[in-house]
Amino acid sequence: MRGTRAQTNTGRKEGVNLNKQQKQKKETTIDSYYSPNGKEGERSANNKPEIPANWIQAVEELKTQLREAEDNWEKNLKIKISHLETEALELKQENSVLKAKIIQLENEAKEMKDEIKRMKDDLQRKSEQKEKDNQKARDEIQSLRTRVKQLESSDLTRQQDTIKQNKKNEKIEENVKHLIHKTDNLENRSRRGNLRIIGLPEDHYKRKSLDIILEEIIQENCPEILEQEGKVEIERIHRSPPVFNPQWTTPRNVIAKFKNNQMKEQVLQAAKKKPFRYHGNTVRITQDLSASTLKDQKAWNTIPRELGLQPRIKYPSKLTIFLQGKVWSFNTTEEFQAFINERPDLNRKFEVQPQNSRESSKGN
Repeated sequence: MRGTRAQTNTGRKEGVNLNKQQKQKKETTIDSYYSPNGKEGERSANNKPEIPANWIQAVEELKTQLREAEDNWEKNLKIKISHLETEALELKQENSVLKAKIIQLENEAKEMKDEIKRMKDDLQRKSEQKEKDNQKARDEIQSLRTRVKQLESSDLTRQQDTIKQNKKNEKIEENVKHLIHKTDNLENRSRRGNLRIIGLPEDHYKRKSLDIILEEIIQENCPEILEQEGKVEIERIHRSPPVFNPQWTTPRNVIAKFKNNQMKEQVLQAAKKKPFRYHGNTVRITQDLSASTLKDQKAWNTIPRELGLQPRIKYPSKLTIFLQGKVWSFNTTEEFQAFINERPDLNRKFEVQPQNSRESSKGN
C-alpha cells in the first residue's frame, strides 16, 4: 500500500511539473522576452537591449492605475444606479399621491355639479309652479272678484319666497367664490417651496441638466448662500409647460422645488436685491404662484404708482395700499375698483393716468 501511494504521488508531481513546464513555454512575458536566459523561440539579451527598469516600473504603475480606474468606474456606476432607482421609487410614490388627490378633486367636483344641478332643477320646478299659480290667479280674478285680497296675499307670499330664494342663490355664489379662493390658497401653499426662473434660454437646457444650471446661477450671483448652506438640494425641477413650442419667442419658465426652504428664501431675497445673470443673460427669480394669483398680480400692476397709493402684493393674492396714513387691503380687483369709484379725486387721476402712460410709452 505504501509503495502504491508513493508511486501515485510521484506520478502526480511529475504531471504537475510537466504542466508547469508547458505553461512556461507557452507564456511569454516582457521580462522573459528580454531576459538573457530566454527559452527557445524567445529573443535573447544579445539580440535586443535590456529594457530600462523605469520602463517596467512605469508599465506596472500604468496597470495599477488602470485597475484603480476600473474599480472606481464600477463603484460610481453602482452608486448612480442606486440613486436612479431611489429617484424612480420617489417619483412613483409622488405619482400615486397626485393621482389620489386628482381622484378626490374629481369626486368633489362631481358632487358640486350634482348639487348645482339639483338646485337648478328645484329652481326650475318652482318657477314652473309659479307660472301655473299666476295663471290660476288670473283666471280666478276674472271669475271671482271677491277673492282679490286672498290672491294679493298669496302673491305677497310668493314674492317673499322669491326673495328667500334669491338670498339662497347669493349665498351659494358666495360659497362658490369662497371655495375658489380656498382652492387658490391651497395651491399657493403647495407652491411655497418653489421658485420660478424666468428668461433662462432653452439652449442651456440641452447642454446641461436644470439642477446643475440652477446651482451655477446661485454660485455666480450669490455664492455666500452655497458657503453657508452647502450643496443645493432640489426635490424636482422642470420646464413649464413641459412641451416646447418653436413658435414662442420667449423661453419657457423653470419651476424648481427646494428641499431646504431656508435656502429657497435666501435665494429669493437675493434675487429681489439685484438682477441675476447667467452666461451673460439676465434671469429673474420669483416666487412660484398659482395661475389665478399671477393673473391678479398682472391686473394690479396697472395701478399707477404716481397716485401715491404704494401698492403691495400680500400672500396670498391680496393688494394693500397706503393712503392718507391708513392701510387698505383688497382681495379682488373689483373691490379695489369700487374703492376708487367712491373717491372722485382718485377716480379722476386713475382715468387720466393710463392715457399719460401710453403717451410716454409712444415717446419711448
